Amino acid sequence: MSRDQAVGVLLMLAGTLGIILYGWLVFLTEWSILILKITGFAVVGALLAILAWIGYMLATTPPPRPVEEPEKTKP
Repeated sequence: MSRDQAVGVLLMLAGTLGIILYGWLVFLTEWSILILKITGFAVVGALLAILAWIGYMLATTPPPRPVEEPEKTKP
Protein backbone atom coordinates (compact mmCIF):
# COMPACT_ATOMS: atom_id res chain seq x y z
CA MET A 1 0.00 0.00 0.00
CA SER A 2 1.44 3.35 -1.00
CA ARG A 3 1.62 6.33 1.31
CA ASP A 4 -1.21 8.10 -0.53
CA GLN A 5 -3.47 5.09 -0.11
CA ALA A 6 -2.65 4.90 3.60
CA VAL A 7 -3.50 8.57 4.03
CA GLY A 8 -6.72 7.99 2.11
CA VAL A 9 -7.70 5.10 4.38
CA LEU A 10 -6.93 7.18 7.48
CA LEU A 11 -9.01 10.10 6.18
CA MET A 12 -11.88 7.75 5.36
CA LEU A 13 -11.78 6.21 8.84
CA ALA A 14 -11.52 9.61 10.54
CA GLY A 15 -14.48 10.92 8.54
CA THR A 16 -16.58 7.87 9.31
CA LEU A 17 -15.75 8.00 13.02
CA GLY A 18 -16.50 11.73 13.03
CA ILE A 19 -19.94 11.13 11.53
CA ILE A 20 -20.68 8.42 14.08
CA LEU A 21 -19.49 10.59 16.97
CA TYR A 22 -21.48 13.59 15.76
CA GLY A 23 -24.61 11.48 15.34
CA TRP A 24 -24.19 10.05 18.83
CA LEU A 25 -23.70 13.54 20.32
CA VAL A 26 -26.73 14.97 18.52
CA PHE A 27 -29.19 12.12 18.93
CA LEU A 28 -28.19 10.14 21.99
CA THR A 29 -26.86 12.59 24.58
CA GLU A 30 -28.25 15.42 26.65
CA TRP A 31 -25.80 17.81 24.94
CA SER A 32 -27.65 17.75 21.62
CA ILE A 33 -28.86 21.37 21.81
CA LEU A 34 -25.38 22.62 22.69
CA ILE A 35 -23.82 20.59 19.87
CA LEU A 36 -26.35 21.96 17.38
CA LYS A 37 -25.73 25.51 18.58
CA ILE A 38 -21.97 25.09 18.22
CA THR A 39 -22.39 23.55 14.77
CA GLY A 40 -24.71 26.33 13.63
CA PHE A 41 -22.35 28.98 14.95
CA ALA A 42 -19.38 27.38 13.20
CA VAL A 43 -21.20 27.13 9.86
CA VAL A 44 -22.55 30.70 9.98
CA GLY A 45 -19.16 31.96 11.15
CA ALA A 46 -17.40 30.20 8.27
CA LEU A 47 -19.82 31.63 5.71
CA LEU A 48 -19.51 35.14 7.11
CA ALA A 49 -15.71 34.83 7.19
CA ILE A 50 -15.75 33.90 3.49
CA LEU A 51 -18.02 36.86 2.79
CA ALA A 52 -15.68 39.18 4.72
CA TRP A 53 -12.67 37.80 2.83
CA ILE A 54 -14.37 38.43 -0.52
CA GLY A 55 -15.21 41.98 0.58
CA TYR A 56 -11.63 42.57 1.73
CA MET A 57 -10.27 41.32 -1.58
CA LEU A 58 -12.65 43.55 -3.54
CA ALA A 59 -11.80 46.56 -1.38
CA THR A 60 -8.01 46.16 -1.52
CA THR A 61 -7.43 44.95 -5.06
CA PRO A 62 -6.64 47.78 -7.45
CA PRO A 63 -8.85 48.03 -10.51
CA PRO A 64 -7.46 46.50 -13.68
CA ARG A 65 -5.83 48.75 -16.23
CA PRO A 66 -8.12 49.63 -19.10
CA VAL A 67 -7.49 47.79 -22.31
CA GLU A 68 -5.94 50.14 -24.82
CA GLU A 69 -7.05 50.02 -28.39
CA PRO A 70 -4.21 49.19 -30.76
CA GLU A 71 -3.25 52.08 -32.97
CA LYS A 72 -4.41 51.69 -36.52
CA THR A 73 -1.72 52.17 -39.11
CA LYS A 74 -2.64 53.89 -42.32
CA PRO A 75 -1.51 52.17 -45.52
